[in-house]
Amino acid sequence: METVRIGLIGGSGLYDMSEVSDRSEVSLTTPFGDPSGPYLLGTLRGKRVAFLARHGMGHRLLPSELNFRANIFGMKMLGVEYILSASAVGSLKEDYKPLDIVIPDQFIDRTRGRISTFFGRGLAAHVGFAHPFCRILSGVVNKSGVSAGATVHMGGTYVCMEGPQFSTLAESRLYRSWGADIIGMTNLQEAKLAREAEICYTTIALVTDYDCWHPDHDSVTVDMVIANLIHNAVTAQQIIAGAVAGLPYERSCECASALKYALITRPEAIPVQVKKDLAPLVGKYLQTV
Repeated sequence: METVRIGLIGGSGLYDMSEVSDRSEVSLTTPFGDPSGPYLLGTLRGKRVAFLARHGMGHRLLPSELNFRANIFGMKMLGVEYILSASAVGSLKEDYKPLDIVIPDQFIDRTRGRISTFFGRGLAAHVGFAHPFCRILSGVVNKSGVSAGATVHMGGTYVCMEGPQFSTLAESRLYRSWGADIIGMTNLQEAKLAREAEICYTTIALVTDYDCWHPDHDSVTVDMVIANLIHNAVTAQQIIAGAVAGLPYERSCECASALKYALITRPEAIPVQVKKDLAPLVGKYLQTV
C-alpha cells in the first residue's frame, strides 16, 4: 500500500479537493471498523495526500455517528504524519465574522459518550493534551491563509458540542462568558486521536454564522449558511493547498513522540491481540523493551 504523509479531512461544504490530480481511491478496514468512506489519494502541489470526507459521501453521517477512531487510524495505516482538518463553525465573538478563518489553539469538551482513545482493552496510555493542536502545523496554515487573502485569526478556543441540535441561548451565553471563540461538533475527538497516533493535527475553522447569542441570529437563513459554506470551501482549498506546499519534511514538534512516555501497562501484561491491533501506534516502543 502506498505511503502518504499528508492527510486532509474535509467537513461541511468541503467534500473534495479540486486541485488534487493523479487520483485513486483506497478503502480500508481498521481494528475499529470502517472509516467514513474511501480515502482519495492524489497529488497536491507536488506532494502525495490522502483526503477523507468526514461525513461520508453526500454528507450522510451526523457528528455523533462518526467513527473517529477508524478515520484517524486509517490515516495512520497510510503513513500520515500531518492532518489538516477543515470544519464549519459558529462564532461566539463579534470580531469573528462569517467567512473569517479561525485557527484555534484550545478546546472545551461539551460532547457526551464519544469514544476518543485507541487505548483500553488491557493497554493503558495517557498522552499530554495541554496544547491540543500542533503549533508548527498551525503556523504553516496561518501563513497560507494570510497569503490567500483570508481574514485569519490565529488562536482561539473551540467549544466542541454534541449536537446535532445547535446551542440553546443560555448555553451560547455561557460559552461566551467562558471566553470561548467558536463552536462546532467534530474536531475534538480527531485531535485527541491524532495525538495518540503521533500525527500533527490542526483545524481550519470556517465561520459560517454567529451562534444564537447574536441579536441578528434569527435573521440567518439556511440559504445564507449554505452560501457561506460554498464560499468557505473555496477558501479552505486555497489555504490547504498552500499549507501542503509549505510543510517541512522533518518534524521537530512534540506530536511525533507523544507516546514515548505515555504507555503505562507493562509490556508483558498487554494482550497479544491488542499489541497486534495497535502495532501501527505502539509497535516501535514495545520492540525496544
